[in-house]
This record gives sequence, C-alpha cells and structure tokens, in this order.
Amino acid sequence: MTRMTALAFALALALPTAALAQDKATTNTQQDRMKDCNKRAEGKTGDARKTFMSACLSGEAPKMTQQERMSACNKEAGAMKGDERKTFMSSCLSGDAPKMTQQEKMTACNKKAGPMKGDERKTFMSSCLAA
Repeated sequence: MTRMTALAFALALALPTAALAQDKATTNTQQDRMKDCNKRAEGKTGDARKTFMSACLSGEAPKMTQQERMSACNKEAGAMKGDERKTFMSSCLSGDAPKMTQQEKMTACNKKAGPMKGDERKTFMSSCLAA
C-alpha cells in the first residue's frame, strides 16, 4: 500500500514538470518564429509589414522572394569559393537544401537546446535529431 502511495505521489510531482517543459519548448519555437519573421520583414513598412507579420506568425507566410533567397544563400555560402560555391548556390536557390550529416544535425540541435538540462534536453534532442 505504501509503495502505491509513493508511486502516486511521484507521478503527481512529475506531471506538472513535464507540462512546464512542453510550454517552454513551445515558447522557444514561437520566439524563433518571431525572429525569423522579423528578419524576413526587413524593408517592409506600414500595412505591408503588418500583413506580412500576421501571415508569417500564423505560419501562412508567402515564400521568400528570389532576392530574399539570394541574400540568405549568400550568407550561408560564407567563404566558399569556386565550384563548391557554385554548386551550393545552385542547390540553395532552387530550394533543394542538402541533407545534413548526423554530426551537423547534432551541432545544430545542441545550439538550439541552449541551457536545457535533464529530461527536457533529452526529449528536445531526441525530437530535434529525428526531424
């Protein structure tokens, strides 16, 4: 009987913690979306910006313009030169993102995880690496 009571007590403590971790992950995603939308809305003003931001934050943002895509691809290409840059730019501009290696995924997910610890980090890393 005492084991069951202890188990019920432990479960009652664990459930709210899991819910808080999920809310924090959702908030981080919303913050990331806001940053992305703000970056894409640069140069837009007034009603055009309001309309774009509203659509972007709801997930219905129009695709990037060719100019936006060129700018983003140039930033990603960084110091690449020659044939490597040409191949990268071609695939980037066509929208064919090259698949990440497992090591690149791990590095990207570690950056996104930031200061998360314990079960929260483990859950996040698992879902991030699976995506």
